[in-house]
Amino acid sequence: MITPEQILNAKILILEDDKASRLLLKSILQTSGFQNIHGLPNATRISNVYRSFKPDLLVLDLNMPRISGFDVMARLRRDYPDDYLPIVIISADSEDSIHLRALSAGAKDFLNKPYDRAKVIMRCRNIIETNLLHNAVKAQNVNLAQIIHERTAELHQSRLDVIRRLGYAAEYRDTDTGDHIVRMSRYCERLARALGMNEEECELILATSPLHDVGKIAIPDSILLKPGALTPEEIVVMHTHAEIGAEILSGGTSPFLKMAETVALTHHERWDGKGYPHGLKGEEIPLVGRICAISDIFDALTSERPYKKAWTFDASVKELKRMRGYHFDPKVLDAFINVIPDIKAISRDVNMPPHRPSRRQRVSLADSR
Repeated sequence: MITPEQILNAKILILEDDKASRLLLKSILQTSGFQNIHGLPNATRISNVYRSFKPDLLVLDLNMPRISGFDVMARLRRDYPDDYLPIVIISADSEDSIHLRALSAGAKDFLNKPYDRAKVIMRCRNIIETNLLHNAVKAQNVNLAQIIHERTAELHQSRLDVIRRLGYAAEYRDTDTGDHIVRMSRYCERLARALGMNEEECELILATSPLHDVGKIAIPDSILLKPGALTPEEIVVMHTHAEIGAEILSGGTSPFLKMAETVALTHHERWDGKGYPHGLKGEEIPLVGRICAISDIFDALTSERPYKKAWTFDASVKELKRMRGYHFDPKVLDAFINVIPDIKAISRDVNMPPHRPSRRQRVSLADSR
């Protein structure tokens, strides 16, 4: 609701080269209660004045020397393509062709010379009220858009929090800490950026990689927490966690759940086709699976587990290099090696430095769970 006070306090800009006409218009408006009125004799400074003054009404003469009213409207439409331009045209020409051209150029109404006081007031008030309503709706839409953005962000964050906690639930059974999925997901994001993945993909892999081992929820503690080497039968059971995790995450239509399912299913596939669960080979393995494989195993090597002590970074990098070309995609592994300084920084953020493994503790990557 626009109040009479808002209308009378509106900012009015009169652009008229004829001084007598300009002063007459100003007098008519002032005697009707309008006080915030600014006059210009020409359009040479119109862009700057319009930007700074932000008029609620522009009373514009069509026939001015050098820069015509049509030129002014063209300039304002160019500079403010999404704005309501509150323009009332001054014209002594009553031809329909001129009026139609002016309306097409952005004019909202006309004031004919000589001026009729009642029509001047009525038409100016109408345009001012329309402009104020337009600005109020525009501001409300901006506010609503911000509220929607904030609520959507909150909903997205809540979903991520729930999903991360699902990842933590699986991880706590294995390591008694959620640090692994924090490090591993950040390693994945950094590696994805190094490989040139776009911002959306990098954000997705950061959010979905914590779910890579969610299928371990279904693995018995006797196998998951066993301090020694697993038997062949136990290894078969352990390997089911990839398909179980994918099944838990399957059926979703969002990019988030689709990538999470892919990560869970393929992070134990190998470049040479000897991984599990499907023995995918080379680029048959989705890129996110190849990224997660390196990040997961690197963090497993540098972390203490029930069946091993933590390795040093140098020893872990050496082990990864040894597996280049048959366990890991060479291109992805090279990119990971190139960002090792960043990987070290991430690790320092979330855990204690690893210890040097003894000869007995240097288990093969084939034993990685």
